[in-house]
Amino acid sequence: MSKVGVWVKLDVQPGKRDEAVAVIQEALAAVQSEEGTLIYQLSADTTDENVLYFYEVYTGQDALIAHGSADWFKAFGPKLAPVLAGRPSMTFLEPLGGKGL
Repeated sequence: MSKVGVWVKLDVQPGKRDEAVAVIQEALAAVQSEEGTLIYQLSADTTDENVLYFYEVYTGQDALIAHGSADWFKAFGPKLAPVLAGRPSMTFLEPLGGKGL
Protein backbone atom coordinates (compact mmCIF):
# COMPACT_ATOMS: atom_id res chain seq x y z
CA MET A 1 0.00 0.00 0.00
CA SER A 2 1.37 3.42 -0.97
CA LYS A 3 1.56 6.33 1.40
CA VAL A 4 -0.82 9.21 0.78
CA GLY A 5 0.03 12.88 1.19
CA VAL A 6 -2.18 15.95 1.35
CA TRP A 7 -1.24 19.61 0.99
CA VAL A 8 -3.96 21.88 2.40
CA LYS A 9 -4.07 25.66 2.08
CA LEU A 10 -6.27 27.53 4.55
CA ASP A 11 -7.17 31.15 3.81
CA VAL A 12 -7.99 32.76 7.15
CA GLN A 13 -10.09 35.88 7.64
CA PRO A 14 -7.95 38.98 8.34
CA GLY A 15 -7.09 39.24 12.01
CA LYS A 16 -8.26 35.68 12.77
CA ARG A 17 -5.03 33.71 12.38
CA ASP A 18 -4.39 33.31 16.12
CA GLU A 19 -7.97 32.13 16.59
CA ALA A 20 -7.57 29.64 13.74
CA VAL A 21 -4.32 28.31 15.18
CA ALA A 22 -5.99 27.89 18.58
CA VAL A 23 -8.75 25.77 17.01
CA ILE A 24 -6.18 23.80 15.01
CA GLN A 25 -4.29 22.93 18.20
CA GLU A 26 -7.19 20.56 18.98
CA ALA A 27 -6.58 18.77 15.68
CA LEU A 28 -2.84 18.59 16.28
CA ALA A 29 -3.52 16.93 19.63
CA ALA A 30 -6.15 14.56 18.22
CA VAL A 31 -3.92 13.10 15.50
CA GLN A 32 -1.36 11.98 18.07
CA SER A 33 -3.49 8.87 18.64
CA GLU A 34 -4.03 8.11 14.94
CA GLU A 35 -1.73 5.20 14.09
CA GLY A 36 -1.97 5.78 10.34
CA THR A 37 -1.12 9.49 10.50
CA LEU A 38 2.62 9.80 9.94
CA ILE A 39 2.95 13.58 9.46
CA TYR A 40 0.42 16.27 10.35
CA GLN A 41 2.24 19.57 10.22
CA LEU A 42 0.83 23.08 10.44
CA SER A 43 2.83 25.95 8.94
CA ALA A 44 2.26 29.67 8.51
CA ASP A 45 2.91 31.47 5.24
CA THR A 46 5.83 33.87 5.77
CA THR A 47 4.53 36.39 3.23
CA ASP A 48 0.79 36.36 3.99
CA GLU A 49 -0.34 36.31 7.61
CA ASN A 50 -3.79 35.15 6.52
CA VAL A 51 -2.60 31.83 5.04
CA LEU A 52 -1.89 28.58 6.86
CA TYR A 53 -0.81 25.25 5.39
CA PHE A 54 -1.09 21.63 6.46
CA TYR A 55 1.24 18.96 5.17
CA GLU A 56 -0.12 15.52 5.94
CA VAL A 57 1.17 12.01 5.25
CA TYR A 58 -0.76 8.81 5.96
CA THR A 59 0.27 5.17 5.77
CA GLY A 60 -2.29 4.69 2.99
CA GLN A 61 -5.75 5.50 1.71
CA ASP A 62 -7.43 3.62 4.57
CA ALA A 63 -5.63 5.80 7.13
CA LEU A 64 -6.67 8.96 5.30
CA ILE A 65 -10.29 7.78 5.30
CA ALA A 66 -10.09 6.94 9.00
CA HIS A 67 -8.69 10.41 9.72
CA GLY A 68 -11.51 12.15 7.83
CA SER A 69 -14.13 9.91 9.44
CA ALA A 70 -12.97 10.42 13.03
CA ASP A 71 -15.48 11.97 15.43
CA TRP A 72 -13.01 14.71 16.40
CA PHE A 73 -12.55 15.63 12.71
CA LYS A 74 -16.30 15.89 12.14
CA ALA A 75 -16.48 18.41 15.00
CA PHE A 76 -13.31 20.23 13.88
CA GLY A 77 -14.66 21.58 10.58
CA PRO A 78 -17.58 23.50 12.09
CA LYS A 79 -15.25 25.00 14.73
CA LEU A 80 -12.74 26.17 12.12
CA ALA A 81 -15.18 27.36 9.45
CA PRO A 82 -16.11 30.69 11.13
CA VAL A 83 -12.50 31.95 10.93
CA LEU A 84 -11.81 30.84 7.36
CA ALA A 85 -12.13 33.12 4.33
CA GLY A 86 -13.25 30.25 2.10
CA ARG A 87 -13.06 26.53 1.60
CA PRO A 88 -9.70 24.84 2.15
CA SER A 89 -7.74 24.07 -1.00
CA MET A 90 -6.55 20.46 -1.02
CA THR A 91 -3.98 18.74 -3.23
CA PHE A 92 -3.50 15.00 -2.91
CA LEU A 93 0.05 13.73 -3.24
CA GLU A 94 1.99 10.52 -3.64
CA PRO A 95 5.07 10.72 -1.40
CA LEU A 96 8.03 9.28 -3.26
CA GLY A 97 10.76 9.55 -0.65
CA GLY A 98 12.70 11.84 1.64
CA LYS A 99 13.62 12.31 5.26
CA GLY A 100 10.79 11.53 7.64
CA LEU A 101 9.06 9.08 5.35
